[in-house]
Amino acid sequence: MSSASDKSNSPERTVELPFVLAITGASGSIYGLRLLQYFMEIGQPVDLLVSRAALQVMKEENDLIIGDDIAGGLTRYLELPEGAPFKLHKLTDYGASVASGSYRTKGMAIVPCSLGTLGAVAHGLTENLIHRAAAVCLKEKRTLMILVREMPFGHIQLKNMLALSEAGAVVAAACPGYYHRPQSISDQVDFVVGRVLDQYGFDNSLFKRWKEDSRPLPMPSRILQDH
Repeated sequence: MSSASDKSNSPERTVELPFVLAITGASGSIYGLRLLQYFMEIGQPVDLLVSRAALQVMKEENDLIIGDDIAGGLTRYLELPEGAPFKLHKLTDYGASVASGSYRTKGMAIVPCSLGTLGAVAHGLTENLIHRAAAVCLKEKRTLMILVREMPFGHIQLKNMLALSEAGAVVAAACPGYYHRPQSISDQVDFVVGRVLDQYGFDNSLFKRWKEDSRPLPMPSRILQDH
């Protein structure tokens, strides 16, 4: 008969469930990059999905030019350690792990979420692996967070956000607060990323909370240069 200590050391209890992170082609790619960097800092495994449009935005906003080796390019740009625990999936690979509900995850976040992706997920379309992984997350009742970076919101976009909220998703806009008196762009980015992490129970100190002090992890200098 197995003892209680044996059970505590079983693979079922020690395995770290991965987190699904999608970065799409909305302005604000820095939020997704920072979230990936944070996960790598704490050793959280990530299944990463990056759209072609997201790569274009990264080039425009971060001067990040990535060739065919997307994983390698992100590793170098974010100054990640060798063997960083993230796996990049091709968006055409419907046989990928994240396409199945039996593949257990901690949830999924689309950071940032383009309006096209918002509409596709809201209407149950599965034109690529990001849409499929989001649909899986919803049907399995896991936390799906949509971080929209747009203004103003049109009637169609508001209806799509309402549809996703009614389906169980967490819908948010990339709106940094100012009560913590940010001193830089990175402070504003960390506020938003920290609030995303809060939705999944990640204990983080990326920003100064109301009546609390912060202990932020340093952001790699290459992600952005504050002026």
